[in-house]
Amino acid sequence: MVGLLLVTHATLGEVLIECVCHVLNRSPAQLRALAVMPRDDPSDLLPEARRLVTELDRGDGVLVMADLFGASPANLAMKLLQPGRVLGLAGLNLPMLLRVLTYREHGPLEALVERAVTGACDGIVRMKPL
Repeated sequence: MVGLLLVTHATLGEVLIECVCHVLNRSPAQLRALAVMPRDDPSDLLPEARRLVTELDRGDGVLVMADLFGASPANLAMKLLQPGRVLGLAGLNLPMLLRVLTYREHGPLEALVERAVTGACDGIVRMKPL
């Protein structure tokens, strides 16, 4: 099973994990969050981020997801990437995370990245009044 690391501003990753636990009615395995707080120097968090990747990788790789491309969490996440072993996405949202959790046992890491992207996009729907 692919490990999942959320690298986000403040506690967004932890809140997303709480949301998926609520939706799925269970606590998914191999899912962790790393918060980048306003006072943090992201380079100081790199050793912890690497430790989490090592902890999460049980042979199928790790998908690192950040909330906003170009911001400190994504820049930190990019330092963790290793082709074929640790892949990354930015633009993390709840539909993306739910899609990843649904499919992470059904295929290779690269295929999971594609499912994550479609899940994120499919989750954006213009609502109309009832």
